[in-house]
Amino acid sequence: MVEDWNLTLMGTEPVFVPLPGFREYPEDVMVGHAADFYADMARRRTVRQFSDRPVPRKLIENCLRAASTAPSGANMQPWKFVVVSDPALKKQIRGKAEDEEHEFYTRRATPEWLAALEPLGTDERKPYLETAPYLIAIFVERFGMLPDGRKMKYYYTVESVGIATGMLITAIHHAGLASLTHTPSPMGFLNEILDRPDNERPFLILVVGYPAAEAVVPKIRKKGLDEISIFL
Repeated sequence: MVEDWNLTLMGTEPVFVPLPGFREYPEDVMVGHAADFYADMARRRTVRQFSDRPVPRKLIENCLRAASTAPSGANMQPWKFVVVSDPALKKQIRGKAEDEEHEFYTRRATPEWLAALEPLGTDERKPYLETAPYLIAIFVERFGMLPDGRKMKYYYTVESVGIATGMLITAIHHAGLASLTHTPSPMGFLNEILDRPDNERPFLILVVGYPAAEAVVPKIRKKGLDEISIFL
């Protein structure tokens, strides 16, 4: 268990090993790698029309393994990925998510927020939550539980899970699939439907699969390098 593994780390002297697997490349090769990676990632788009085409479980498992290599506060790895493929569970999640989204679009969202969303063409209907072969419900573990029932504090949990989620989205794109981040608010229904403990807080739902043949995306632009970065 993760709790037992963490317990073995508490109060122990640090153990160091040589840096494994680091590869150094000539500078021109590094620049090429970075440019190629940017070009590949620039193709990534969030889609809202998914195919029900099956995706091999092994593919999802390896994407999760990639996400699990993310850095985390005190190496506590405070993430839990619940992979949902069962149609009945997906239907339940869609129903609860659409209930929350209806409240958002009809009552909670400000006019400014709705205006910001309008160019993206979103609404309360979320059919992809049933259509896509996989939903990955991502949870933040707020604390761990020791075998004797005591709580073990975790550090920088949201930041850590955010990094791991970004790496998961990247791995899914690299594997040749599409994804969508969905964050109905509140998301407490995920704990109930997926039988997750109180120390886990829903972070987001990642919808994963192949894009539908008729998939379209809004015409948008990403900020340029000069708009997002400052070199001092």
